[in-house]
Amino acid sequence: MTKHRIYSISVASVYPHYIAKAEKKGRTRAEVDEIFRWLTGYSQAALESELAKGTNFEDFFAAAPKLNPARELITGVICGIRVENIEDPLMKEIRYLDKLIDELAKGKAMAKILRG
Repeated sequence: MTKHRIYSISVASVYPHYIAKAEKKGRTRAEVDEIFRWLTGYSQAALESELAKGTNFEDFFAAAPKLNPARELITGVICGIRVENIEDPLMKEIRYLDKLIDELAKGKAMAKILRG
């Protein structure tokens, strides 16, 4: 099986798009960063370091300090696919992140986004 192209793309190259999507809807970079930290367990300094290094999605999630167990509560459709039905573990992590950013841009409260 060939790897999906997104796996080799740097998180830093997509990150500005996450920020822009959030800011366009009145949300902040700090909230996007909070989502990243909640999902992966990275500290703010470690997140910024990974972005500066240009770490790709595959390595970013592989090195995540502690993937949040509550991420499995994330359900719904992203890019026309139900998140809970994605079988590839790495693609599922990427889509979890996409779904959380979508929820942020749709105005959902942070407590609900972070499954609190």
